[in-house]
Amino acid sequence: MATNYGPVEIAGVIAVIGVLTYACRLSFIALFGRLDEIPPVVEQVLRFVPAAVLAALVLPSFVTLDASSFAPDKFIAGALAAGVAWRTEDVFATMVTGMGVLWVIRFLL
Repeated sequence: MATNYGPVEIAGVIAVIGVLTYACRLSFIALFGRLDEIPPVVEQVLRFVPAAVLAALVLPSFVTLDASSFAPDKFIAGALAAGVAWRTEDVFATMVTGMGVLWVIRFLL
C-alpha cells in the first residue's frame, strides 16, 4: 500500500498510538487499584465486555456491507455456530460446528 507519509511520520503515529493504548490500559489499573469494591453497575456492564469483544473480532470476517465480497459459506457457518453457541453455551461445540460446517460447505462446492 502506497502512502505519502514518510517513515518518521509513520513511526511517530505508531508511537503515539502505543502510548495512548498503554495510557488507556494503565488508567483502568490505576482506577480499580483505588477502589475497594467495584460498583455493581460497573460489574454488570463488564460482564458483557468479552462477548462484545469477541463479536467485534469475529463478525467482520463473515458479515460485510460490500456485496461483492460476501462469502455465503462463512455466513452460513457463522450463523449455525451462533445458533449452537446460543443453545448450548459450549465453546468447543460452537467451534466444532462452525469449522465443520465451513469445511463441509467448501468441500461440497
